[in-house]
Amino acid sequence: MRREQVADDDFESSGTSVPGRPTAQELDVLKHVPLLAAYFQRARTEMPPELRGIFDAHGLTARHGAVLTQLLTSKPASVTELAACLGVSLSTASQLVGNLSDAGVVDRREDPSNRRRTLVSLREQYRPAVELFIATRSVPLLRALAGLSARDREGFVAGLAAWSAEAQP
Repeated sequence: MRREQVADDDFESSGTSVPGRPTAQELDVLKHVPLLAAYFQRARTEMPPELRGIFDAHGLTARHGAVLTQLLTSKPASVTELAACLGVSLSTASQLVGNLSDAGVVDRREDPSNRRRTLVSLREQYRPAVELFIATRSVPLLRALAGLSARDREGFVAGLAAWSAEAQP
């Protein structure tokens, strides 16, 4: 949905990148952001102990967890593909993968069809812990989605995708 169409639905915004005084409707939306921030800050406490121990011992962060989530939901990925999915530079993705490899959570191997490419995969022994963590963390979102109509779910997903695209550096 284009910005002009959103405004047609009574959501007024300047559409600029310069912050201005938020409208009442924008304030109604923005009041939820700190509640989500608190949810994301609790993530470490909801990790399975095995995974939390690795994160603590190796100084891994939420950004490393984002890599694991991508690897959980896909086949082995190249570092370039991970960088694109995460919206980070190739050097940042490479560093994150290197940290996870040093911690023993992921495997890196040469792509047999292109020796210059490195493929990354989640080690099978950690898959159950990562799946449990993602399942636990997903409950509130999945419950919220289940309570929405198909049209509202579509709108929610579109809005979330637009927000995450805008939030990328």
